[in-house]
Amino acid sequence: MRRDTEAGGGAATGGRGRTAAVRLALIAPPAAFLALFFAYPVAAITARGLYDGGRWHPERIALVLGEPGILHVVWFTVWQAAASTVLTVVLALPGAYVLARYDFPGRRVVRAAVTVPFVMPTVVVGSAFLGLLGRGGLTEQWWGLRLDEGPAAILLAHVFFNYAVVVRVVGSLWAQLDPRQEEAARVLGAGRWTAWRTVTLPALAPSVAAAAAMVFLFTFTSFGVVQVLGGPRYATLEVEIYRQTAHLLDLPTAAVLTLVQFAAVAALMALHARGVRRRGGAPALVDASRTARRPRGARQKALLAAVLTQITVLIAVPLAVLVERSLNGPDGYGTDFYRALASSDASGGTFAVAPLEAVGNSLAYAVAATAIALTVGGLAAVALTLRGPGGRAGRLVRGFDALLMLPLGTSAVTVGFGFLIALDEPPLDLRSSWILVPLAQALVGVPFVVRTLLPVLRAVDDRLRQAAAVLGAPPARVWREVDFPPARRALLVSAGFAFAVSLGEFGATVFIARADTPTLPVAVARLLGRAGEASYGQAMALSTILMVVCAATLLALEGVRTDRSGEL
Repeated sequence: MRRDTEAGGGAATGGRGRTAAVRLALIAPPAAFLALFFAYPVAAITARGLYDGGRWHPERIALVLGEPGILHVVWFTVWQAAASTVLTVVLALPGAYVLARYDFPGRRVVRAAVTVPFVMPTVVVGSAFLGLLGRGGLTEQWWGLRLDEGPAAILLAHVFFNYAVVVRVVGSLWAQLDPRQEEAARVLGAGRWTAWRTVTLPALAPSVAAAAAMVFLFTFTSFGVVQVLGGPRYATLEVEIYRQTAHLLDLPTAAVLTLVQFAAVAALMALHARGVRRRGGAPALVDASRTARRPRGARQKALLAAVLTQITVLIAVPLAVLVERSLNGPDGYGTDFYRALASSDASGGTFAVAPLEAVGNSLAYAVAATAIALTVGGLAAVALTLRGPGGRAGRLVRGFDALLMLPLGTSAVTVGFGFLIALDEPPLDLRSSWILVPLAQALVGVPFVVRTLLPVLRAVDDRLRQAAAVLGAPPARVWREVDFPPARRALLVSAGFAFAVSLGEFGATVFIARADTPTLPVAVARLLGRAGEASYGQAMALSTILMVVCAATLLALEGVRTDRSGEL
């Protein structure tokens, strides 16, 4: 008996040892990728700014933060992020409810439509709002009102950009909450508002907090939108880092601002991780297909109509303006701007090649970046799925999970410039290599792959893996036979998200894309930087092409999406 116990304990110890060894083997490649292509470039550019003459200069932090202009940038960054977050949550919660609980014709198309802005390049979003609210925009033509001279355009563009975050994160939980709990409270005498406030709201609160933290994170690090709409008076930390680095070559100031942004992002990521953990404990979840119903009665139909109207005004109108501006040429409506994209001469020397070649470049880079993101993110997700004794995630796993999200909130400008500074010597002299752009884009895609795959892999019964292992299946076959079948659709979804965000990456790519191989966002930004109606029209045409590619990708994703296909 004792020998059996000892044998069982030995087998259990051996099993834990094998699990730990497999987890470390799976973590090693993603950790090496992040260390080499994220931590090293960021550390290199930060050290370049604060290390000089053989010693560190921490006093530069106080000197930089003491400048009135920098304080204004920090204040505006925090203020606009907080205001954008409040606006986005307030305006998007009704949409999250309707898309989660109402079943109506075209719901999949609406879900895809609200997600299109999130994966569009930020410069394109800025361009769309410039066409709507700026000089010669619709609001000026109709009411003589320009909103691009203050922060209003930035706030509205951030709502447009992040509406999908609230709809996806809050809506995915709202769709699975058991409505019978709220109905029971009403049977016991509670009013409609009291039942919602005491039953549904507490269950949704962690999800709303997590979504708000993500929106604050994205708006705190906003670059393209503010670069286009902010002008000289409104700059976020990200824009100021770009200005100090690319225009003024003031690396010490850029390094200090990078550290400030990094500290703020780390605090936000801690809040986000806490929100995700709390959301994982939400009670009484049911199949989402059981909660969706056709709207009934005048009140529900009015709510559906109000939300669809809101989505039309907030999401569809800016996109429609983008298309209208791309077709509105000097001789009336036509395809002049699209045809001009095929000639490098039409860009007035902005490009060494025809702007239309940016479409092929972006697609090729996005395919390579997606392959890298799937490999790195897939290995990381499988490693995070493996559990320690008692099914608990250890500190190593939790810390690695948080580390994977850091590139999403770190200055893309810093990463891009860090690539040029750090990866310029053998054996890692990649300055002239095409792989530099996909590597930078994959850094943004990896968090989306991990967050999409994790819920699916964690839903697989671990006893199936253990049974397969006991029957002699090696780890690779266990994954192929047990994990891969349910994860196959999630892999397609994560590949689509990685592809879409790679297409739209701008902050890092603007530093490392070569003049003869520009990407779509870089080409749009260069055209917007030129004066003249022709350049502006071509920028709108390129933006429209990119929008169509992103929309087609998302519509395809809706066709393979499952209710457990991740947190976005």
